[in-house]
Amino acid sequence: MTSPAITVFRGFPVTTAYVWSPFVCKLEARLRFAGLGYKVEQGAPPKGPRGKIPYIALSKDGNDSAPEMVSDTTMISEKLVEDGIAEDLNGKLTPVEKAQDAAVRALLEEKLYFYQTYERWEQNYYPMRDKALASLPLPLKILIGQLGYRKMSSALHGQGTGRLAPSEITKLKTEVWGHINALLTASSRKRGSGAPDGMFFVMGGSRPTEADTSVFGFVASGLVCDAAPETRRIIRGLPTVMDYADKIHRQFFPDYEHWDEGKGEK
Repeated sequence: MTSPAITVFRGFPVTTAYVWSPFVCKLEARLRFAGLGYKVEQGAPPKGPRGKIPYIALSKDGNDSAPEMVSDTTMISEKLVEDGIAEDLNGKLTPVEKAQDAAVRALLEEKLYFYQTYERWEQNYYPMRDKALASLPLPLKILIGQLGYRKMSSALHGQGTGRLAPSEITKLKTEVWGHINALLTASSRKRGSGAPDGMFFVMGGSRPTEADTSVFGFVASGLVCDAAPETRRIIRGLPTVMDYADKIHRQFFPDYEHWDEGKGEK
């Protein structure tokens, strides 16, 4: 496999800590699971190919031409596999296991994501605004924050989450994390104490799959996000989820600040 130069644009200026975006944490986990080195830069949504964070710049074979810009974490993973840069994490799964893996990712990315977006933008607007717009002066922060809030509220209403009561969203959010905890508990028992490194993964195997990139991404970002106190409380109340994340952190992210040492990106 080739070893390209990869730059990850994360939307935050810090370089050695987890950030609030679950998709940024997911992407970094994908790269580290593949053993790929990369550097990080702040970037900005308007500069990305799809107008969102994260995205990457990919330079292959020492080519001096402009790097290829790729966005969307799923598309990035597929691109790396198709180009022979990274192995297919799901390559050894059966068709049924691949469907289960996809279902786990959808549960988080197409369901939990909206519950957590509601928590961040509707219930904890000011810390979320101040983080997302940290580089702007206060007058612009107020103006753009309100525009962003209205856009997010409209999107949540159209998607359906915004039509639910806060208590209903909390219930649904807690249920999703309960499902993740059940999967990880079963995987931990399956691997047992005989696993040489003590690691266990979502699908119960000895190596991570694409589902682990999503699960770890949502756990890590949830633990460091000051605009999601309820999510942090839920996660910390699940010892198996915490053990899973801690093991991945120590194995794959030893250079990053641990969530118990701080709160990630400041």
